[in-house]
Amino acid sequence: MSFRVEASEEARLIAAILGGDSELYHQLIRPYERSVYMMSLSWMKNEEDAKDVAQETFIRAFRKLGVFRGESKFSTWLIGIALNEARNRLRRQATLRFVSFDELQYEDVPVSPSPLHDWRELPSDLVERKDISKLLRQAVEKLPSTYRQVFLLRDIEEFNVNETAEVLDISTSLVKVRLHRARLMLQRLLAHKLKAHSGASAQLHRP
Repeated sequence: MSFRVEASEEARLIAAILGGDSELYHQLIRPYERSVYMMSLSWMKNEEDAKDVAQETFIRAFRKLGVFRGESKFSTWLIGIALNEARNRLRRQATLRFVSFDELQYEDVPVSPSPLHDWRELPSDLVERKDISKLLRQAVEKLPSTYRQVFLLRDIEEFNVNETAEVLDISTSLVKVRLHRARLMLQRLLAHKLKAHSGASAQLHRP
């Protein structure tokens, strides 16, 4: 989860920046640099392109800061700019990735309970291990983009349902469905790998 500045402090910083103290801009955006980059990467699938999108996002946000009215959180507004920039860049590259038929099928299926409702239910000591953390990151990267974006916003950045819906321009019910499907997919991706990993670890530690 990214550290977030209090809304009152953000408002003070924005007012000071608009008043001419542009050096404060980096202080304003610092807590969200990682979030913007991760969301850019979730679209671009390329680190260099993601860096370019993130950089352009902060430039555009600076130029448009005067139109930010505080009706939504600054972080929501900022990530919305990042997603628009990523979409526009993909269109210019003529490689915009459309939602596959399989993804649409997932969204049409009624939501059913899952034994693992949240990836964070994994034991903390297991998640903290570097090799397991790597498996988690790799599994998240394999999620279809529509599900990965919702997962990153809800479970990693801890946006609420309404904020996530606003950023992605989808309904709150669709946010819930996609998050549930993302967790199901992660469970399927991780189940056999974690089992295999546990088996290998047991073999290594066997006397």
